[in-house]
Amino acid sequence: MIRLIGYFFGIGTIFALIAAAAVAWYVVDVTEDLPDYEVLANYEPPVTTRFHAASGELMAEYARERRLFLPIQAIPDRVKAAFLSAEDKNFYSHPGIDPIGLARAIVVNVQNLGSGRRPVGASTITQQVAKNFLLSSDQTIDRKVKEAILSFRIEQAYSKDRILELYLNEIFFGYGAYGIAGAALSYFDKSVNELTIAEAAYLAALPKAPSNYHPFRQTERAVERRDWVVDRMLENGYISTEEAREAKASPLGVEPSTGNSTLFASDYFAEEVRRQIITRYGQDALYEGGLSVRTTLNPQMQVAAREALHRGLMSYDQERGFRGPVETVDISGDWGVAMAEINELADVPEWKLGVVLEVNDAGATIGLKPRPTGSGEVGEDRDTITLSAAGMEWAYRLNIDGQSSTASSPAGVLNPGDVVFVEETSGENAGWRLRQPPEVQGALVAMDPHTGRVLALAGGFSYSQSEFNRATQAMRQPGSAFKPFVYAAALDNGYTPASVVMDAPIEVVSGNEIWRPKNYGGDSAGPSTLRLGIERSRNLMTVRLAQDMGMDLVAEYSERFGIYDDLMPYLPMSLGAGETTVLRLVSAYSVIANGGKAIEPSLIDRVQDRYGRTVFRHEERVCETCAANEWQGQEEPVIADNRQQVLDPMTAYQMTSMLEGVVTRGTAASAVDLGRPTAGKTGTTNEERDAWFVGYTPDLVTGVYMGFDNPRPMGRGSTGGGLAAPIFNEFMNDVLEGVPPADFRVPEGLNLIAIDRRTGMASNGQGGDVIMEAFKPGTGPAQDFFVIGNLETYQSSEEIIQSSPQANRAVTSGAGGLY
Repeated sequence: MIRLIGYFFGIGTIFALIAAAAVAWYVVDVTEDLPDYEVLANYEPPVTTRFHAASGELMAEYARERRLFLPIQAIPDRVKAAFLSAEDKNFYSHPGIDPIGLARAIVVNVQNLGSGRRPVGASTITQQVAKNFLLSSDQTIDRKVKEAILSFRIEQAYSKDRILELYLNEIFFGYGAYGIAGAALSYFDKSVNELTIAEAAYLAALPKAPSNYHPFRQTERAVERRDWVVDRMLENGYISTEEAREAKASPLGVEPSTGNSTLFASDYFAEEVRRQIITRYGQDALYEGGLSVRTTLNPQMQVAAREALHRGLMSYDQERGFRGPVETVDISGDWGVAMAEINELADVPEWKLGVVLEVNDAGATIGLKPRPTGSGEVGEDRDTITLSAAGMEWAYRLNIDGQSSTASSPAGVLNPGDVVFVEETSGENAGWRLRQPPEVQGALVAMDPHTGRVLALAGGFSYSQSEFNRATQAMRQPGSAFKPFVYAAALDNGYTPASVVMDAPIEVVSGNEIWRPKNYGGDSAGPSTLRLGIERSRNLMTVRLAQDMGMDLVAEYSERFGIYDDLMPYLPMSLGAGETTVLRLVSAYSVIANGGKAIEPSLIDRVQDRYGRTVFRHEERVCETCAANEWQGQEEPVIADNRQQVLDPMTAYQMTSMLEGVVTRGTAASAVDLGRPTAGKTGTTNEERDAWFVGYTPDLVTGVYMGFDNPRPMGRGSTGGGLAAPIFNEFMNDVLEGVPPADFRVPEGLNLIAIDRRTGMASNGQGGDVIMEAFKPGTGPAQDFFVIGNLETYQSSEEIIQSSPQANRAVTSGAGGLY
C-alpha cells in the first residue's frame, strides 16, 4: 500500500513538474514581448489646450481627448473614495491582484453559467492601468496573464498614489471626457473640488460602461448605479449614513458643458489664435499638448467691438430692405420638429429663430424654435410671441431676389410658414423686432499702438454664419486709407505740411493707355497744401505728390510699415489700389500713433507648456530693475525699448496733426466725435466697393472695414465717412468712457508756426484760415508761393501700364482711393 502511494506520489510529482515547466514556459513565452512598464514614469497624456483672455477668463478649449491632468494631491478624498468603492476597495492593501475579489468573481461567474449574463470582472485599478496604458482590450487569456504580471511589476515600481493618479487621469467617462477633471467639467461644469458625494459617485459609476449609464437616455440605470456606489462608500466607511441618504435622494443633476468657447463674442479672435498656434507648434501640440495660451483679448472691448460692428452692418442692410425668410416649413403638423432642423446663429443668442403661424395687417404670431432637452431631443414646449407692425416697418421695403418692391403691412411681408429671426428689445421701443443676417460684411480691429497687442478683433457679423475672418484673411483695397503713408513718405523726405500741390485734372499716358484719376465728386480745388489734401482726401494731389517724389519711395515706406510685402511702384498704388488686411493697416497706423516705432501685431501675450514653462512671450523689451521686491528709494524702473525706428518721430507727429484735421474739418468730421484728441482717415474704393476708417487716440488705434465678400458696389454715398467712421465712433466712445482725455505727444524740437491753412504761407494776422502748423527744425512756411506738379500731363512708358496683371487691374479699376 505504501509502495502504491509512493508510486502515485511520484507520478503526481512528475506531472506537477511537467505542469510547472509548461506554465513556466508559457509565462516566459508570454513575457518575452511584454511592454516596458517604465514608460509610466514619463506619462504625458493628451491634455486640453486652453486659451485665456488678458483678464484670465477662459476663452476656448481644444482637445482630441478632453482631459486636464490633476496630481493626486489635488483630487479630493471623497472623489478617490468613490472610485475605490466602485472599482477596487482593497486597492491600498493588495499587491496588484486582489485574490479575494478574484475568488468572488469566479464564484459569481460559475453561478451565472447558462444565464446569459455578462461575466463579472475582478480587475484591480492596477490591472486597469496595465491594460489601458500598456496592453490591448482583447478578451484573451494571454492578455489577462500579461496584465497580472505587469500589475505585480507596476506595484513594485510605483507608489499606490502614483498608480491611482495615472488611473484617474486616463480613464474615459463618455461625453468626450477623459480623466476626472475633464469629466467633472463635461458632466457638471464644475471643478473636481466642487463635486458633491452624489456627483462623485455618479462619475465613479461611469468608467465601467459610460453608454449604459447615460444621464438622459438611461437615467434610471444611471441613478441605480450611482446609488450602488454610494452604498459601497457607506459600507467602506467613507461617508456617514446621513450623507449616503442625502446623496441618494438627490437627482443626477447633470448639466453638460455648453462647448469649447466660453467667452462671449471671442470666436473670430480664438480661431485666429488657433491658426497661429498650429503654425508655430503643430496640431499635436494644440490638441494634445496641454498648452496654456494667454491672449491679448480685452473681453469688454471685444463685446463693444461686436455690438458696434453689428449695428453698423444691420443699419446698412435694413436700409436696403427685407430679402425674405430664412426658410419655409410646413406648419400643419408639429412645426417644432421642423424648426429643430434649422440652425440658429449660435453666437447671436439675442436673436431667436421663429416660424410665422399667423399674419395680418396688425402684425404676426411667431412660434419660437423649441429648446432641446438635455438628451438633445425636441422639447414639448411651444412658445409664441407677437411681432407688431412697428417691429417690422423697415421690412416693408422688399428686396427679393434682387427685385425691389414695397409692402404696406405685415401681411405683405410675411406668410405662414416663413422662418425668420426676431429679437426682443427694451427701452423706449420695447418689443419684438424682425431681424435678418446682413449680406454685407465687415471687420474691426483695436490695438495698443505701443505694444502691438490686439485688444479686440471682430471678423464679421457672425462666426456661425461665416468663419471667414475679414480682419486677417480678407485682402481688400484700402483706398484713401492708404494716403497717410504716401504723405508720411513725403514729410520724411523734405516736404512739409504746408507744401503746396496742384489739385487739378491730370492725365497719365503710357503708349495707347490714358489714366485719368478723379477726385470724389469730380471737382478740383487748385493749389492746396498737403494738409488740405489729406483732410479732403484729394486723389489728384496724391497722384501728383507720388509722381513728384517717386513711387519707389512710396513702395519702400509701405513695406516698412508692413502694409504690403512687395508693392509694385505704379502710380495707381498711391491711391490704395493694392490689397491688404485690416490688421496690417491698423498696425501701420499704430506706427504713426506711437511716434514711429516698429511693432509686431500680436494676439498672444504668452504660451506655457503643460508644466507651466514659458515657451513664448510677445513682450521682448527688457526691464532689468523691474524685479525688485520692495521700494528702497531707487529710481523708477526703465524698460529698454529696442524697437526699430521706422519713421522720424517728428514726421509721425506732423502726420498725426494732419489726420486730426480729417476728424475735425475733413471727410470724417460729421461722423467722429469723441470729445478728445482724435486722428484718422477715411477710405473708399471705386464704385464704393470698400469703406474704411482707421483712427486713433494717443493710446488706442482702431480700424473698421465694410464691404461685400464678393466685391460689388454698395451704393452711391457708401463711403468710409458714412459707413465705417460711425462704427469707429460708437466703439471708441464706448471703450473710452471714463478714460481721461490725453493730448498727442509732441516731440521736442518741433516748431509750431501760425500759417494760412490754404496757402501754406506764414500768417500775417490779417484774417484768413489760420492754424498752428508743426515744422521740423530748419524748415518753415515757404517765402514764395510754389506749387508742386503745376503741369497738365505726365507721360511715362514704364510706370503705369505693364504686362503685370496687378498693374493692369489697378489701372482699369480706376485705382481706388476715392474718399
